[in-house]
Amino acid sequence: MRTAVVTGASSGIGRASALHLAAAGWRVFGGVRTDEDAAALEALGVEPLRLDVTAPREIAAAAETVGPELHGLVDNAGIAIAAPLELVPLDELRRQLEVNVVGQVAVTQAFLPALRRARGRVVLMGSIGGRSALPFLGPYAASKHALEAIADALRVELRPFGVAVSIVEPASIATAIWQKGAARAADLEAESDAEIAALYAARVARFRRVALARGPGADPDAVARAVGHALTAPRPRPRYLVGRDAHLRAWIERLPTGVRDRVLSKALLD
Repeated sequence: MRTAVVTGASSGIGRASALHLAAAGWRVFGGVRTDEDAAALEALGVEPLRLDVTAPREIAAAAETVGPELHGLVDNAGIAIAAPLELVPLDELRRQLEVNVVGQVAVTQAFLPALRRARGRVVLMGSIGGRSALPFLGPYAASKHALEAIADALRVELRPFGVAVSIVEPASIATAIWQKGAARAADLEAESDAEIAALYAARVARFRRVALARGPGADPDAVARAVGHALTAPRPRPRYLVGRDAHLRAWIERLPTGVRDRVLSKALLD
């Protein structure tokens, strides 16, 4: 039986990916941080694995629990901090990078010996934000841009060991990460200098209206299917764009920079 670890498996893309793999016959360890989430996953046939990607002891213990061979690692855990960069406290920026970037590298390092033994695969959960940074999503986009670089480096570094590396790049997906991010954004605004926050208020409000008008996003199952392909296909793709919005934004990024900026400003802020 093939074994996989999915970090951040309590909800959204991580949960969908864990369930998709379990339904396909994998033994799946789902990374969680609470007893409630552990019980919910276990009831669905996924083995809960206590795993905070920012906690070195939990990472080491998780690698010990999984054992000497691992066929698939899905680095999915992440958070989203959304606010004008001028209003983002530096500690919040550090937390964004610690979870979304440093945490993913730490988990990958811990499981690489087991992945090498099994000639397994690594899937990093990126975002179209790793190619296309939108206004007021700078911290999140920065973390996903960093994952693009890590994927490119890992893919070549691990190739001699038979370990394939893919990055999945979804756009708007229906997941709790954005609900949590919106709540934190409201807190950041309340804690910010009122005069400076007022400078951005109208454009932030417009951005949010546009986002809401576009709906809740795609089904996380679409991302889970891409994860499944990356872990099982004879020739996995280096990158998986998922969703119409992802393809549209990838096209926009091919425009000249000045044109690209005007298109995004008109669509999102004006």
